[in-house]
Amino acid sequence: MYHLMKNWKKGVRMAIYSRDQMQIYFERGRDHGQSGDPLLFISGTGGDLRNKPNQFDSPLAKSFELIAYDQRGLGQTSKPEGDYSMREYADDAASLLDHLNLDRVPVVGVSFGGMVAQEFVLRHPDRVSRVVLACTSSGGKGNSSYPLHEIEKLDSIERASKHLEVSDLRRDKKWQQENPEKWQHYIELAVSGRRSDRDQTGATKQLMARKEHDTFDRLSQIEIPVLVAGGKYDGVAPVENMKAIAGQIQSSEFRFYEGGHMFLVQDREAYPEIIEWLKR
Repeated sequence: MYHLMKNWKKGVRMAIYSRDQMQIYFERGRDHGQSGDPLLFISGTGGDLRNKPNQFDSPLAKSFELIAYDQRGLGQTSKPEGDYSMREYADDAASLLDHLNLDRVPVVGVSFGGMVAQEFVLRHPDRVSRVVLACTSSGGKGNSSYPLHEIEKLDSIERASKHLEVSDLRRDKKWQQENPEKWQHYIELAVSGRRSDRDQTGATKQLMARKEHDTFDRLSQIEIPVLVAGGKYDGVAPVENMKAIAGQIQSSEFRFYEGGHMFLVQDREAYPEIIEWLKR
């Protein structure tokens, strides 16, 4: 089942399709009419295409026909009952390609999306031509990303403060004391972005699936080109975690940029270099 919504903006087409009685919301478009090959973008924890700016405002949308979607439990996608698994997240991505009649595409997975991308490549190796794994971890012997599920029960200010600190290790206590106005602004932005109770349930289920993520021993099965990319000051997915991923995949290379978990928007060289790699 496929329902095309009537809302068009900046050349982005918004639609919903059904998979196993679950409706998945996705967007597909060309920014400012520029064409390109399809590229699947898998977002991080809590990703919601209603939040702006998003990946359709990034340089990726000017170089590719970008495809992105709200993962199960989030945004305008259905919120099924029960726990969610990494296998299900990966199969959701494959079902989207099936729906769009796309056999094989490059993939960019960021943070949690990088974990989904790992599982996607392993479960559906014939569907991915090359993959960027950005600021992510393999779990298992390759170490896990920071346990965000452990700070979910903190009050909103404590949770925002901890998340901001680990997202960029340069924001330590000394930095906070020297930049009180910036720090307060960051805290206010983080607190104001808190999700509704319904969306928070989906995000919590995502965090629990994330906790169980472990692809480390299987990564050696990946044979397609892989770019592992991250920020030098990322405390969510530390440098050593990403080096561990690259070390398991013979066809990989890794690059690190000036920034933390948000290095894609912190380092001006990140997007151009990643786009160049994707177009090889």
